[in-house]
Amino acid sequence: MNDLTLYPSDPHSLRSARARISERSFRTHRPDDALPLSGLAWAKAYCAKLFLTDTLILTAIVGLAFYGHLASLRAAAMETSTLVTRSALLALAIIAVWTVCLATFRTRDLTVVGGGAGEYKRVVNASTAVFGPIAIVFLIAQVDSARWFFAVAFPLGTVGLLLGRWLWRRWLIRQRELGHFLWRVVVVGTRSDVENAVRQIGTNTGGPYAVIGAVLEESDTERDDGPLRDIRVMRDLNRVAEYASFIGADGVVVVGQPTGRSDFIHDLAWQLEGKTVELILATSLANIAGPRIHFRPVDGLPLMHVEIPQFEGGKHLLKRAMDVIASGLALVLLAPLFVAIAFLIRADSEGGVLFSQERVGRGGRSFQMLKFRSMVADAAERQLEFTGPNDGNGVLFKLKNDPRVTRIGRTLRKYSLDELPQLWNVLMGDMSLVGPRPPLPVEVSSYEDHVRRRLFIKPGLTGMWQINGRSDLSWEESVRLDLYYVENWSVIGDLRIIWRTFRVLVNPVGAY
Repeated sequence: MNDLTLYPSDPHSLRSARARISERSFRTHRPDDALPLSGLAWAKAYCAKLFLTDTLILTAIVGLAFYGHLASLRAAAMETSTLVTRSALLALAIIAVWTVCLATFRTRDLTVVGGGAGEYKRVVNASTAVFGPIAIVFLIAQVDSARWFFAVAFPLGTVGLLLGRWLWRRWLIRQRELGHFLWRVVVVGTRSDVENAVRQIGTNTGGPYAVIGAVLEESDTERDDGPLRDIRVMRDLNRVAEYASFIGADGVVVVGQPTGRSDFIHDLAWQLEGKTVELILATSLANIAGPRIHFRPVDGLPLMHVEIPQFEGGKHLLKRAMDVIASGLALVLLAPLFVAIAFLIRADSEGGVLFSQERVGRGGRSFQMLKFRSMVADAAERQLEFTGPNDGNGVLFKLKNDPRVTRIGRTLRKYSLDELPQLWNVLMGDMSLVGPRPPLPVEVSSYEDHVRRRLFIKPGLTGMWQINGRSDLSWEESVRLDLYYVENWSVIGDLRIIWRTFRVLVNPVGAY
């Protein structure tokens, strides 16, 4: 009974032990003839590409600064072989030190490559570490070539490195959407925890993981359905390490603590020693992002400190300053577009250009949210005509082919141009550039206690809801995203959401 081929319910062969890719939203293991590279293999190949790209960018940018310095020497009739040699040696030294710093700051570490903000931050820190001391040395030694290397190589080199990493990351995400370059993992835990983890991993189409197997507690006798339907399932917590190696996994994701197994994770870590399989722990703390979690070991006891969310203070003042500056500039720059949209709305149908609707803001205070009118003037009265089911998420009323939407309104809605007047709401302080979706009073009246946390900060012109599917999301998923944002927002996170909003506008999803 110890034969590993007895794990699955259909134990005919190794091929049957590896389920085919699901046609649904989540990914599962591939058949033998389509197995991708292991996580370690593709990651090393990807890091080699990053190293080559970084080296070429640094050589080109520092070389540009070097030739700029030579041109300045010629113009001043100061070019000598000694100065040229010194400048060339200095350029080579900068390239070498910069390359070493990129490695020292682990900018190509397997845990951050392709991760986005964390990878970019390390690149910036490494570049700053290079030119901070160099600037001081140049200033003290009065090196003439300093201005070229500092004013040209540092900014252009840093931007070039970030651009190179961004382009490679875009390529990596496209490959992952096709099922390539993924860490193949086995998820371990109770059925509910495993199903939730598989669902979450699967919905992140650009994520780095592909679930190829699951291990449930032996007491679980339910049928493997739902998210586990196309995944190989085993029920023996004593053989997780052996099972992971058998099916070619790159990692084991443990979600929660198995019942009555206080030493399970400790023992599993020992069993994975010597294998090319990583141990990954998934925290059960909902809606808590990494920056709020800090580990502080005390005599071998790993204590996890979780920061309590703050809804006042300097960080919020900075957010308000960013809102005022950005919305003010946007209103001025987009004024011609506003005029053009207003003309098209008036030419397309009768009624006003703007539509005002009561929404609920921070602390439950109501305000009038502005939009460009995208429906006929009597749209509110005509809603009574639609008594059957709609395409909303159970709380919002939505119709994908709403006959009340005007011709120009469909275009405005598709590209979210109807939301632009809310820049005025942002400038006036009723809304923020980024935040939860502004709810209707009827929605707020039906909120459960925990959902009211959405009102702890100002609603946003864009946010997690807008960049993750909009009206295609269920009510529960919308609430989860909004609450996650409320408790974990940051200025850098806001900038990332704004950037992703521009991408969504080009390729709209869930906008109707």
